Amino acid sequence: MPGMATTYDILGTTYSQRRSTDPHIASAIALALRGCVSVLNVGAGTGSYEPRGNNVVAIEPSWTMIRQRAGGAAPVVRGRAEALPFSDGSFDGVLGVLTVHHWTDQAKGFAECARVARKRIVFFTIDPAEFRGYWLYEYFPSLAAIDSLIFPSMTRFADAFGSIDVVPVPIPEDCSDGFLGAYWRRPEAFLDPIVRKSVSTFSKMSKRDLDLGLEKLQADMESGVWAERHAHPKNCGALDLGYRIVSCGRNRTPGSPS
Repeated sequence: MPGMATTYDILGTTYSQRRSTDPHIASAIALALRGCVSVLNVGAGTGSYEPRGNNVVAIEPSWTMIRQRAGGAAPVVRGRAEALPFSDGSFDGVLGVLTVHHWTDQAKGFAECARVARKRIVFFTIDPAEFRGYWLYEYFPSLAAIDSLIFPSMTRFADAFGSIDVVPVPIPEDCSDGFLGAYWRRPEAFLDPIVRKSVSTFSKMSKRDLDLGLEKLQADMESGVWAERHAHPKNCGALDLGYRIVSCGRNRTPGSPS
């Protein structure tokens, strides 16, 4: 199984050490899924944001990620978003958390999500148009170029699903889920190779670009330049970096065209 499975079979060995459920993000996702009794979690990884219940199923391509799922996590099927092994309208809701940018065919994955969802489709993702101001890109410009190519725009979501709701999700300063934007107030975290290994985009950078960025970041932290340019007021407990919940309602019955 190519693509995302291969990526996380290599990178995902320490994933559970740094990527845990953040309660603020979990609450926002739960609100978006309100009213959905049965849920399919697509690209589920270790299951950090899955609703708890007997009617939740996960689908994940990487065995490495599947093996790190907790004992009480939802049952998991090994598979891909582009070919969901479920009949039309099998679930009230479909959830995808920071997964779309890994799909090999986003249009096909979107169509599959729409096919199996009866009521609602919910994605936690990045709006690339709003993410460009993140200070990290100053140190790793090639990271910005990579992300701009792989994260779908809000227009692309609208093209796939029609009318969508887009809700900003500010990232707390102590975010417990170690994705790329989690450490906006803790730049020293990026000097930790385990932190970087838990952010897949770092694996796509050249060693030269990575080393130059780390050297510059460390120097700016030691000299005080980073704090002068990028430190936020102490009362700024959360920051809008472009993370969004994108959702759309589905008015269909099982077996009807999507």
